[in-house]
Amino acid sequence: MESLTSKIANSKILVIGDVILDKYLKGDSERISPEAPVPVVKIRNKEIRLGGAANVAFNVVSLGAEVFLYGAIGNDTEGKELRHLLRKYGINDRLRAVSSWPTIVKTRVIARNQQMLRTDFEEPLDEGSLELILEDYKLNLGYFDAIILSDYGKGVLRNAHEMILLAKKLNKFVLVDPKGDDYHKYQQASVITPNKTELKAVVGDWKTEDELIHKAEKLRKELKLPNLLLTRSEEGMTLFNADGIKNFKTEAKEVYDVSGAGDTVIAVLAVMLTVGFSWSESISLANKAGGIVVGKFGTATISRQELFPSQTLEQSQGLL
Repeated sequence: MESLTSKIANSKILVIGDVILDKYLKGDSERISPEAPVPVVKIRNKEIRLGGAANVAFNVVSLGAEVFLYGAIGNDTEGKELRHLLRKYGINDRLRAVSSWPTIVKTRVIARNQQMLRTDFEEPLDEGSLELILEDYKLNLGYFDAIILSDYGKGVLRNAHEMILLAKKLNKFVLVDPKGDDYHKYQQASVITPNKTELKAVVGDWKTEDELIHKAEKLRKELKLPNLLLTRSEEGMTLFNADGIKNFKTEAKEVYDVSGAGDTVIAVLAVMLTVGFSWSESISLANKAGGIVVGKFGTATISRQELFPSQTLEQSQGLL
């Protein structure tokens, strides 16, 4: 019997979406600026990490699966830094370098383990570049077991609906981490994974659990989604599908930083579905993984060893 480790290694995942370079400037803050009522942070060290769709890809490869990253970066210093990280971590780089467009960068200033400020550098991507990314996607789609659309609302996934339909014709798993107030471009995906804030942007607020169920089910049916997975922070996760509603209790022991937790959840979910786990089993593991990464600082990943301690891994191999 093929081991779970081998099954994961043979899993091929395509991640496409908004690729971001995350920068962290860390230091101390002991005084207020004389120029304005704001703290002065003396920077002690700098760190760069993969963000957005790149962090999803990093989570996939950290589990041991093969991953290819599609999207865009600028032909600039930040783009080169991002590509260096992709090579370092073994992520297959299929990014388009666009000369007239800057790499998306989020810079966070941290003092005493508190985020003091965040700056975002971003510009809309031109239609010509979007078409080239779509062509790359069409040419290579058949190679993959699952497709993850990582939408951070930066514009790379303006063709999301066409991408989903193409993948569904080939019977691929299509998982979407959504953004914005109109989810119609995600119609017919295998699953969308909004958090509470993201879902409220589309269906409005709810006061009771029954009201939430009504709104979520209405949206799921309207978008022709087999599954809608709501991530609920300290309340865990809730899966809505034709079989009913299933709640998964949170496994977080300590919440330190929720940055990138959604990236980890969708990465684990995709990998486990492709190796033959059921939706319920896959979501349970994704929930466990999300509970681990929120205890880490900044955009973080989950390793196969963290998700499957040796004893659990051996037991899991017997499931398949």
